[in-house]
Amino acid sequence: MSEQTSPFAEQAELTPWDRVQLARHPQRPHALDYIFALCEDFVELHGDRRFGDDAAIVGGMASFAGRTVMVLGHQKGSDTRENMRRNFGMAHPEGYRKALRLMHQAEKFALPLLCFVDTPAADPKKESEERGQANAIAECILAMASLRTPIVATVIGEGGSGGALAISVADRILMQENAIYSVAPPEAAASILWRDAARAPEAARALKLTAQDLFELQIIDEIIPEPPGGAHAEPQAAISAVGERVRAHLDALTVLDLPTLLQRRYAKYRAIGRYQEAGEQLLR
Repeated sequence: MSEQTSPFAEQAELTPWDRVQLARHPQRPHALDYIFALCEDFVELHGDRRFGDDAAIVGGMASFAGRTVMVLGHQKGSDTRENMRRNFGMAHPEGYRKALRLMHQAEKFALPLLCFVDTPAADPKKESEERGQANAIAECILAMASLRTPIVATVIGEGGSGGALAISVADRILMQENAIYSVAPPEAAASILWRDAARAPEAARALKLTAQDLFELQIIDEIIPEPPGGAHAEPQAAISAVGERVRAHLDALTVLDLPTLLQRRYAKYRAIGRYQEAGEQLLR
């Protein structure tokens, strides 16, 4: 009998920088592709009730696997014009305040929250800082830490910096096989550490930003395999795989009572950051 190989074996040898390129592939499915394919009766909600609407963050109510849910996601464009309109998925403060508004609505109406993370980072421009970018992100993180409803976040492309963290403080964090999740983009890290953005591939290795690294570090809960070549090669297969795993995790979370759900979420984030030095016991 001939030895069989995994259909994902060819991707096992990819370097971290290879996965960065796959995570950024322009034809990779975006948040709305997942929402429209996996959900029914999606009603998009707009605006932060303070400044305006931000096209880089999309969200609203929908039906997923027979449940009414609230969905949120960073939305990149499929071409240059749409990327300009959506700021390449880099949300402004009003985007995060819109997300915060929808989080509170999810809690008020006892709707599970599904988040699709795909952003290089939050918008870094001066105007965003003047409108309270850091505060908007912090408010989202604070709200998600204690939100009284189940939360499942899936990193479907880039998970960059606080812009990603703002909608990914979840009970379960899933990542597609070629997605990345990091404190900073590799180019930015290379510029800070070595004053040379060309060393981004080296920074990608040091950042431990791949799904495989993060699963080993117990920061994420599951890696979702992608079709050979990446999610862009067979978008429907990639989307279906995500939907199946999101449903499984949501099923497991919705049977928990709220005190247990919140206690487990608290314990999850208290445990992140453990490290061990040679000859020493595990420290926190």
